[in-house]
Amino acid sequence: MDAQSRGRADDIDPADQWVLNPHTGNYELRLDQSAEESPVAARTATAADSGHGDGARSTSPREGSGRRGAGSREGSGDTPRREVPGQRSRRSSQRGGRGAESAATSGRRKRKAPKARRKKALLWTGGVLAFLLVAASLGAYLLYARLNGNISTVDIGKQGNKNVLSDGPMNILIIGTDKRTGKGNEGYGDKDSPGHAETTILFHVSEDRTNATALSIPRDLKTRIPECETKQPDGSTVVVPGIEKERFNVTLGQDGRDPGCTMKTVAEITGVEADHFMMVDFNAVKELTTAVNGVPVCMAKPVKDPKSHLDLPAGPSTVQGEQALALLRTRSSFGNSSDLDRIKVQQQFLGSMIRQMKSNDTLTNPKKLFDLADAATKSLTVDQGIGSANKLMTLAQELGKVDTKNITFVTLPVKDNPDEPKPITVVVDEVRAEPLFAMIRSDTSLTEVKQQKKAAKSKQAALLKGPKAEPADVRVDVLNGGEIPGAAGATVTWLQNQQGVLKSANKANAPEKIKKTTLEYAPNQADQARALAEMMGLPATALKPGTADAEGLQAMVLTLGGDFKGAGIPITGPAKIPENIEKASADKEVCAE
Repeated sequence: MDAQSRGRADDIDPADQWVLNPHTGNYELRLDQSAEESPVAARTATAADSGHGDGARSTSPREGSGRRGAGSREGSGDTPRREVPGQRSRRSSQRGGRGAESAATSGRRKRKAPKARRKKALLWTGGVLAFLLVAASLGAYLLYARLNGNISTVDIGKQGNKNVLSDGPMNILIIGTDKRTGKGNEGYGDKDSPGHAETTILFHVSEDRTNATALSIPRDLKTRIPECETKQPDGSTVVVPGIEKERFNVTLGQDGRDPGCTMKTVAEITGVEADHFMMVDFNAVKELTTAVNGVPVCMAKPVKDPKSHLDLPAGPSTVQGEQALALLRTRSSFGNSSDLDRIKVQQQFLGSMIRQMKSNDTLTNPKKLFDLADAATKSLTVDQGIGSANKLMTLAQELGKVDTKNITFVTLPVKDNPDEPKPITVVVDEVRAEPLFAMIRSDTSLTEVKQQKKAAKSKQAALLKGPKAEPADVRVDVLNGGEIPGAAGATVTWLQNQQGVLKSANKANAPEKIKKTTLEYAPNQADQARALAEMMGLPATALKPGTADAEGLQAMVLTLGGDFKGAGIPITGPAKIPENIEKASADKEVCAE
């Protein structure tokens, strides 16, 4: 049996992966079949096909002149000729046989249109968000290499997550800077600015990927910026001192601060640590909105702003390029001309851009998809944990699981800065902000999500249901595995004096730091665990039941984690978003006022 008849019916013939383009006269790789092969595998299959046999040496189509090997019927004196995968089928037909004739016909058949790849990748920006989902869809190594070469990365040291994905909730810090890049942006921002954190969104994705919360942080927020370490080009580390009561936007760019410093500041404000950051500049807005052929917006009244050059009529419009950037930059056209009103417009714009990017018109059009990915990756600076096209694609596919209607935009609750006679900046409104932060930390959705509960989650939630012990009967040892010094001692004092848990003991620091508070207990201590969970505001996920009953005076073990914010402050937030917090949904169109 020769090499031509060696293939099995269930194998893909490399010859069938190439088709003749009648417009160019060249043979081209069939992308719908090759998309699932690696570029190396595709080239190897082509080379092996040129050799026609397991024992043949690998040759390129330029070197090939038919089969090579001891069993070849074609003499070595044949004139060398160019060969492409697919010629094997045509030569077979010359020797006759209905099967050979069928193979020849197959080699010349017209290419069928590939099925649309309806990937629900979350592709977004507008000075804030940008992902891609192209390399796998187009399946071409050169395109992947181009996208991969577009991306810039920053080493943020210990900050963030070194893995692309995490098993639990995911938090991504999106930073829009005022840095000038690209032709035509000379008039924007400060001429020599390294790029400040002008637009910042903490994007929280739930553990089950059913919902997401986008928390906008005002640039004019006065807050403490903690000390942070920055990596230098030579590999050394420089510590940038912390400062008190400074504008949030200088967490980036000023005094050598990098995105890791912004991430650390956000964690201190909210108690939520970001896994990754994604940073874009002015040029990103122009490039990305152009790549999707514009973003639909709506104005409640005509807008003409000479400062930003925004000029839009009342009602619906489509903006891209300069007009899109002008819309996101204007401060004097909406509401009270404040940064908070500008944030509302930015959130409305982002919601519209998400809808546009997730539309079938974008996701099923290979050219649009590639243009979008090319523009997004050129505009992106990210941490090394997601610093390649392949990693970004993985992240995009994961985030794409979130339904647009379950993406909620909110703004950090603030109030006028009391230190200023005529307030210009703002400070965190702790009373309104803390419940919102607690909801994000405990992974509580800000929108009602109808979903089929998984058995495992239902079983975990059931741990909180049942009889509860009296406070005097609760016995617990408290360890500090969080960042707050003296947290274990303060908690024991609160439990004894405020809750009546007299059998509580301070066991000082835990062996290692942990992110989430845990309560370990024996099966016969379940009533004590439920009572303590209610006092502390612990989520069901914090409960870690053992398998063997406790003996004698054995106590439960409560280890405070990074989500612990202080004695008496519930770790879980309210079940629903407080009424005094304004929110917006990504799936609803709203006219800017």
